[in-house]
Amino acid sequence: MKNNLLNLLTAVILFLIPTILFGQAPNLGTAAGFVLFSTDGAIGNTGISQLTGKVGTNNGSSTGFGNVNGGMHDNDGVTAQAAIDLLLAYNELNDEIADFALAPLLGNGDTLIAGVYAISAAATLNLDLFLDAENDPNAVFVFQIAGPFSTNADSKIKLINGAKACNVFWKVEGLVSMASGTKMRGTIIANNAAIEMNTGDTLEGRALTTAGAVTVSGVLAYTPVGCGSPSLSGPNAPVLGEAACYGIFSSDGPIVNAGISTVNGDVGANVGLTSGYDPLLVTGNIHPIPDGSTAQSASDLLLAYNYLNMLPHDIELLYPAQFGGNLVLTPHTYALNGATTFTDTLYLNAMGNANAVFIIKINGALSTSTYSKVILVNGTKAENVYWMINGAVDINDYSVFNGTIVSQGAINLFTGVTLNGRALTGVGAIETAAIDGNALIPASCPSTLGVQTLGQSNSVEKVTVYPNPFRTYTNITIKDASQINKSVLHVYNVFGAEVMNKVITSQSTTLDTSNLPSGPYFYKVIGNDKTVQSGKMIIQQ
Repeated sequence: MKNNLLNLLTAVILFLIPTILFGQAPNLGTAAGFVLFSTDGAIGNTGISQLTGKVGTNNGSSTGFGNVNGGMHDNDGVTAQAAIDLLLAYNELNDEIADFALAPLLGNGDTLIAGVYAISAAATLNLDLFLDAENDPNAVFVFQIAGPFSTNADSKIKLINGAKACNVFWKVEGLVSMASGTKMRGTIIANNAAIEMNTGDTLEGRALTTAGAVTVSGVLAYTPVGCGSPSLSGPNAPVLGEAACYGIFSSDGPIVNAGISTVNGDVGANVGLTSGYDPLLVTGNIHPIPDGSTAQSASDLLLAYNYLNMLPHDIELLYPAQFGGNLVLTPHTYALNGATTFTDTLYLNAMGNANAVFIIKINGALSTSTYSKVILVNGTKAENVYWMINGAVDINDYSVFNGTIVSQGAINLFTGVTLNGRALTGVGAIETAAIDGNALIPASCPSTLGVQTLGQSNSVEKVTVYPNPFRTYTNITIKDASQINKSVLHVYNVFGAEVMNKVITSQSTTLDTSNLPSGPYFYKVIGNDKTVQSGKMIIQQ
């Protein structure tokens, strides 16, 4: 009987051993939001570093940083709490019981499984160290280093079989120094010592110290995702209404094109004329003068602008004159409080969320360098990117710009610009020069319903106006009989004012215009609350 119980107990123990989880992730608290932090010490940067996560110190200053995707905090309530939380996390790591002992030299192609590893002296990472989660998404790796920790040039931490950077922790009792080209994974907590990162280093994790300076130079560092960190989806997008049907639109100002420009979406202004666009190159309606659609678009655009203007920002980018420069942004609402100069490249990273929204609010004018680029990565879509600009916009030659521009100033799209989005302004002229405009137009818009573009002979005609030009009357014929008794004809003068409307009661309707003066007019046939077709008619003397 005793042997049977012993055998059963042994079997149970052997069964449970493979499921034991070595190591526990500490609770970082608010310190988890920082990519670089010191409880007591300066934070410094030289060169162009790309940082995602908060940067700051609770006793010192942060210097040399450009725009940071996470915000800067020095000696405030945020850093005070982070200092408390960091100390608690350090104590948790320090108190963990080691599962394995390691020699001071790490890497050289070795592979480690999850667990708590103790190194009794200074440690060095050389070449590649593989961390193998063995397909366990909760596998935690803790390294307790009793002295300084350094990395050799181009050394790398490589995560395999489901290992995550958010589950890797390095507790170091001394200086942390990374040579150029290091690729580091995990949260580093140095105790009473400095952290140094050099040109070309990458850190997927955090560099945190309880006391000591943190210095970086030309690095890429970003807080890890997963392990319960919130999934970023960004704010709610504005509702553009009728303005969503336009690729180029001004509520108050003329629109002029020079050169060969292609536009997907309507083109028009509610106050002012639209000229210079080839109807064959516009997939949508050209509104040469204001009409009912432009009036509605102006109203809807104002609502969208007001929404964006009142939307609180998550992150302020502190250096508007240094915007771009390979900066990486994630789904948030950003603010730049001043005239903004966009140079080189901006990356928008949706982090795999195809519905993620980016809103960038600029309190001032925006100008770009030639060949500037907004590059969309990891699932970002141009239709989910919005630029609210309280000033003029100059997108310089041969730039690639993604997103919908909603401005309160003139817009210039210079030679060779590719705009994957819309250029909309509440006030100011719009000038384009040989651009390629590609806006995703909602299915409810006329241009997506086979509507005739003004003057475009190869559009699918659903309504014919004949004769045209005419003197006192013309005939309106609806080709689709199902639209009869569901459609209304609206006629507008060159100022966009409605001068006539008529319910369609038969397939062919005679329109008497004898009470209207001669000149150009514009018509729109509305059926089921959608524009069936719009076009131009001319009354002759």
